[in-house]
Amino acid sequence: MKHMSHLKHKLSVWTGRPLRKDILTACFLIFAVLVIAASIWGPESLARYKDKLILNVTHLEETETAGEGYRYTLNGNERLYILSQCLSSQTLPESEQNAWTKNDVSDTDYQGLEGAYAFVVNHRGPSGEEITDEEIYETCNKGLDTLNSLGILPDGIKKVEKSSYNAVLYSAIDVLEPRNNVAVWKLGLSDSQKNANKENRLIDAYIDADSGRFYEVYVRTSLVWEDVNPDEIIEKWSEYMGISTPQPYESVNPLLETTPYYKKYVFSGIGGGSTVVTVGFYEGINELFIKISK
Repeated sequence: MKHMSHLKHKLSVWTGRPLRKDILTACFLIFAVLVIAASIWGPESLARYKDKLILNVTHLEETETAGEGYRYTLNGNERLYILSQCLSSQTLPESEQNAWTKNDVSDTDYQGLEGAYAFVVNHRGPSGEEITDEEIYETCNKGLDTLNSLGILPDGIKKVEKSSYNAVLYSAIDVLEPRNNVAVWKLGLSDSQKNANKENRLIDAYIDADSGRFYEVYVRTSLVWEDVNPDEIIEKWSEYMGISTPQPYESVNPLLETTPYYKKYVFSGIGGGSTVVTVGFYEGINELFIKISK
């Protein structure tokens, strides 16, 4: 009986509060040790594990074509503005009416570059999303048909043939913000066609290398200025380009063009800037044109 009483006393001690407190303390100490150990050796072990997954293993990852640079999405008015600034920063003939000898634009990268805009020959060629040098002639002919169907250009403009035209891909770049750039094809009648019959032919055009839309166009026609409705042309052209409606052009300077037959319009640009679009006509050679400038 004395032995049993002693055993019960021990059990009461083991199952009492002092024992539970010791167990909780021990658990807390073990947990603290595990946390400290994990903070010391955990990051190193995790890094070593990740290294095993990456090092000495070939990984494939799809990226954009090298060398393309940044091509941020610009709206129609912004693209028009950038191109107009670039074209106004270099010297190229507008027509044979005021420049009988055309320059070979492929000989140089910069054409009289001024200011913060560059119009540069794109030597790397079209990217995967741009119109190629083999496609540009077909694209041009489709564009001429579209402009005719919309009433922007008259009937009878002859199809463009590769053997008679030069096509050069340019990049119009905002030098201070190079991500703002526009790729355009310049299509012009070849020097070999200088003495050929130019009636009802395309003379020059600037064509968007992404959309195929015409920013500028010069065509010989059988029209006279009295047959041209510039307000109607600019309205349809702005819809075709997907840009805002034009604002009135305020200047009355008669020396803005080398022809008295023209009308100018203003479109909003970037940062409060604007683009001037001219619908004009050179009498004598019967050349109708849509031109952009700053």
